[in-house]
Amino acid sequence: MPLLRILLGVLIPPLGIFLTYGVSATLGINVLLTLLGWIPGSIHAAWAIAKHYENLNQQTRQS
Repeated sequence: MPLLRILLGVLIPPLGIFLTYGVSATLGINVLLTLLGWIPGSIHAAWAIAKHYENLNQQTRQS
C-alpha cells in the first residue's frame, strides 16, 4: 500500500497526500506547492508519505 500511495503522490500529488493524511495542513501545503509546479508538489508528496510510514514503523517498534 505505501508504494501505491507514493506512486499516486508522484503522479497526482494532492491525491497521494489526501489518501495518507486526509484533509490537513499537509494537504494544503501540497496543493500550494503543486500550484507552483508539479515537481515541487511531487517531491513534497513523496517525502511526506515516506515520512508518514517511517513514523508508523517507529511507533510499532516501540510498542
